[in-house]
Amino acid sequence: MNYKVIKSEIRYKGKVFDHQVDEIQYDSGNIGIREVAVHPGGAVVIPIKDDGKIILVKQFRYPLQKTLIELPAGKLDKNEDPLNCAVRELEEETGYKAKEFTKLGAIYTAPGYCTEILHIFKAVGLIAGNHNREEGEQGMELFEFTLEEIKQMILSGKINDAKTIAGIFYLLNS
Repeated sequence: MNYKVIKSEIRYKGKVFDHQVDEIQYDSGNIGIREVAVHPGGAVVIPIKDDGKIILVKQFRYPLQKTLIELPAGKLDKNEDPLNCAVRELEEETGYKAKEFTKLGAIYTAPGYCTEILHIFKAVGLIAGNHNREEGEQGMELFEFTLEEIKQMILSGKINDAKTIAGIFYLLNS
């Protein structure tokens, strides 16, 4: 590191993330400001049915004002184990439970300004049930695609959600 932190302050405590502003001093003596979205992280699930099809969700994303096709995912509760989050989010968003979860990896979503780490899990042995969606997820739709169909959707730009692209990459290489 070529700097030291002079001052660090949480300027806003939010429901999803906090906004931290750090004043730093480089070894040269120059002063800089770093803004950080402090996020607890989350879990992403690749639910694979017995026939090999993968369940994706279609949901509206407020910041983009767009509907995206994605893998099920959600935010970690404070001090929550990522596996517990994956189990909860799979059932909450899709209604499915899984007999087996395997962690495939983790990604930093936006390391230039955010501390969020997403833990990616494969879920197999799916058992259908009832979803328990949050209010903002009520319009969510489920779709089932083959891995090849998902690859083509990524390549054509129909799927452009980073966690989904990374999750499929992990699945293809696990």
